[in-house]
Amino acid sequence: MANRNKLVVPGAEQALNNMKEEIAREFNVELGADTTARENGSVGGEMVKRMIRIAEENMKNKNQ
Repeated sequence: MANRNKLVVPGAEQALNNMKEEIAREFNVELGADTTARENGSVGGEMVKRMIRIAEENMKNKNQ
């Protein structure tokens, strides 16, 4: 199945991949088809948490 997600910000794909790899290393998870859904999902979940934190900080800084 092809990935149909469209990135809005040019160059964001590399930043997201870097974040994913960094989190996987922190969690000692080797990403891939042989990794459990729970392990792969833990990396994705942490990515979402961090992206929300970054967005909240950016909104806070804009309002100051």
